[in-house]
Order: sequence, then C-alpha cells, then structure tokens
Amino acid sequence: MLRGVDLALPARSLVRVEGANGTGKSTLLRLLAGIDAPTEGRITGGRPRTAYVPERFPAALPFTAAGYLVHLGRIHGLRRTEAAARAQEWLTRFGAAEHARTPLAELSKGTGQKVAVAQALLAEPELLVLDEAWTGLDTAARDELDRAVAARVAAGSTVVYVDHDPHRLAGAVGMTLRVEGTGLVAAPPAPAGTTAGPRVRIEVTGPPGAPLPAGLPGAPEKTAADDGGVRLTVDAGHSDALLSALLTARPPWHINHLSTAPDEAA
Repeated sequence: MLRGVDLALPARSLVRVEGANGTGKSTLLRLLAGIDAPTEGRITGGRPRTAYVPERFPAALPFTAAGYLVHLGRIHGLRRTEAAARAQEWLTRFGAAEHARTPLAELSKGTGQKVAVAQALLAEPELLVLDEAWTGLDTAARDELDRAVAARVAAGSTVVYVDHDPHRLAGAVGMTLRVEGTGLVAAPPAPAGTTAGPRVRIEVTGPPGAPLPAGLPGAPEKTAADDGGVRLTVDAGHSDALLSALLTARPPWHINHLSTAPDEAA
C-alpha cells in the first residue's frame, strides 16, 4: 500500500523505480499507466498517450499475435493498415515475425513477452510504463528494447520502468525512485565520472543550428570534434542506444566516425 505519494514526471526522461518485492512498485506503475485509480487523492494533469507492459502478459486471449497487435493499435487510434504495418515491424524487430499468425495461447513465454512489448511500442506513446518488460526476452530482444526506450526518450516521451537488473539502462536514467515503507523517495544518482568498462567515441554532425537531443542515453561527455561537429564519449554498453537515439531524432543526426576511446588511466 502506498500513501502520501507526490510525484511529477518530467517530459523526455527515463525514470527507474526500485524497491523490495511486495513494496508496491507494480501498484505505482499501474496507477501511472491509468490501469488502477487511487483509493485516496488524485492524479492531476492531462492524460498523455500511454502504453503499459504488465509484469504478466495475459496470453489467454482469442487473438493471434498479429491480430492482437492490430487490435491494440486500433484502440490507440491507428488506422487498420497502419496498425498492421507497425505490428509487422515490431514483430520483425523483436525476432518474432514467424509467429505473427500463432494464437497467443500457443506462444512461448519469451515470444509472448515480445508481443506484450510490441503492443506498447507500436502506439509511439508519450508515457511508456514497463513492469519487468525485459524478463523472458532473449539477448537480442533485450538490446532491441533498450534501443526502443532510448528512441522514445529522444522523441520526447517519458519512460518509467522496473527491472530486476540494477544495471539496466543505468547510465541513461534521469530519475531513480525507491519505494520505502508506504512512501516514495528519490534515490541518490550514481557518482559522477564512474564507468563500467571500455568507452566509445561517436563523432556526429547535426542540422545547422540544431542542439543535441536532450536526455541522450548514457549521459555522454560532449566535446568539439575536429571537423566542427560534436564528439560524444560514452560507456560502450550504452553506445547502441545512443546511436539509435541520434539516428531517430527529429531531425536526425549524421554519424561521422565511431571509435574506441583511449584508456586515460593507461
């Protein structure tokens, strides 16, 4: 049970929610997603276009994988042809295209989770709520979800997530919240300058006069490149998500050069 929670979610941000099992993390996410309503108090502000991945995917539904995605796309206001195209795109990106016509009840747990994640992403939500969404995914699908989260934040969305891996998207998190007792507290940020292994340099050029997108994954260090562009240095574990965020920015940034950063401690 949660009491006295006062929380404002900023736009274009990645928010991690932590806490022991049973403390109310899923309850908080369901409230944010609009699945549940608070018994006391209220949620204020306009409801953004929201998508939610639950901790447990309801597989016993009378749809095929593609049929379910098209149905959810229609609920989100997409035309049927657009919903079908996006469903195929996300099934392909998560390596599940061959299961498009498979009934949900016959999918493996991992493939069912891919469908659960795909239904949230195809709507391009302004608020994306992920409750253990990486659980059950294979390595390639987890990496694809990392990139998709980075792209949503780069596009201006807010992403709130719970994950059992303490390192999941760690360098890209803008706010960490911890459920303690019946309340919610802000967790301290990671120490500045800490790294977790090799680093990557990405030299980029943007449209004339355009600033770098805010909230870039991995919180990269920014310096001027020799060609007049920008040099971004980031932990290698966040380089794919950073590249995806730059390429999917509106307008997109051009990648000029990619290299391993020298080890300054050597």
